Amino acid sequence: MGRGGAPKDRNDGPERKCIATGDVLPKFGLIRFVAGPDGQIFPDILGKLPGRGIYVAADRDAIEKAVKKGLFARGAKKPVKVPDDLLAEIERQLVRRVVELISLQRKAGKAVAGYEKVKSWLQMEEAEVLIQAVDGSGRGKSKLSTPHYGHYIGWLTADELGLAFGRQTVIHGALASGGLTQRVVEEANRLKGVRKNEGGKGHPKG
Repeated sequence: MGRGGAPKDRNDGPERKCIATGDVLPKFGLIRFVAGPDGQIFPDILGKLPGRGIYVAADRDAIEKAVKKGLFARGAKKPVKVPDDLLAEIERQLVRRVVELISLQRKAGKAVAGYEKVKSWLQMEEAEVLIQAVDGSGRGKSKLSTPHYGHYIGWLTADELGLAFGRQTVIHGALASGGLTQRVVEEANRLKGVRKNEGGKGHPKG
């Protein structure tokens, strides 16, 4: 699948069933949760916390359904406590993860920021992913197109992209193929499902 959609070529990975929708999905399209010793539900974005995994699709509506209908208790097979700020915490952790991965790609020479650098990478077909801040100027963003067969990420803020690129704010960024780029796309798509904003819509055509 192409830009803005689910990552391609990953259909052979492990799958789990969403407790809210009943759908069986690849793990990179789900959020894993675990119940602590006291029954507190924790989001496990990295998938490394000990305990029985409870999986919900990386979708705001699915997570809200799981909370409202008490599905975490059913998944944990015991009474649980769901924090009031669960969705906000998931979003915070996903943003941190995406920022970290982009930063690692930048340090590896596989990410650039700034209109001219991004435009150059697109023209030379160096870029696989175009990243643009959701709060950036629509007119400025429309001048750059998603790479052919590439991906578009448009739901991070200028401040969040600034953290990833070691600047105050960033509007335009690009990632080359290889390294952690596929991971960035996967984590960004999980964030897209959880976020409220409409940053994933109306992105530039390739």
